Amino acid sequence: MALKGNAVLAMWWDIAPPERPGFEHWHTSEHFPERLAVPGFLRGSRWVAVSAVPHYFVMYELAGLEVVRSQQYLDRVNNPTPWSTRTMAGFRNMVRSQCAVQGSLGSGIAHAMLTVRFSPQHGQAETLRAWLVDVLLPALVAKPGVSSAHLLQNMAPPGPPQVQTAEQKLRGGDASADWVLLASGYDRQAVTDLADNELNEDLLVHRGAARGVVAGVYRLGYAMAAGD
Repeated sequence: MALKGNAVLAMWWDIAPPERPGFEHWHTSEHFPERLAVPGFLRGSRWVAVSAVPHYFVMYELAGLEVVRSQQYLDRVNNPTPWSTRTMAGFRNMVRSQCAVQGSLGSGIAHAMLTVRFSPQHGQAETLRAWLVDVLLPALVAKPGVSSAHLLQNMAPPGPPQVQTAEQKLRGGDASADWVLLASGYDRQAVTDLADNELNEDLLVHRGAARGVVAGVYRLGYAMAAGD
């Protein structure tokens, strides 16, 4: 999928299996329309684990990072609806990152997505970034079965830690991913194979990533654009 805008709100979390149908109904019927009514939210997509932990990956494509610091957005996350309050209490293992797009290639919306979470080694960030953007992303989208590849970097707001929003308190607090590489495609096996080949941990470490890479494959569950 071709990313809209210059920023992404990237999130992973678990929901207990018995609660997943109700969660997906809420997320589709209330939460997506609510978020996409905020100016600057361009598209949302929900992805379901094929071989990944946590079970869900959700991304909102944004015009820019200023969107998640806007008063309209803060009003929403600090005033959850009763349905949101009940549902978010069931979120577990939340990872949430406000990311700037560092590189983005490809087009269309595909049904398979590999997410790779990692950090650069100390002093290797610029070398790693250049290789990922200039060499790896073009190589990935040239592979049969792969249609897009994107590099995201978490951009925590400067200054002291932010006060938790009402929604974050419901979830019990959020962890964050540092760098995120996304690769999507129309051939699930081709996307899955990237984790063992072009995006395996040893190769990423050789290029400047730290150990502790977390990769998972997801399938598209639902997508909605602003104005839908």
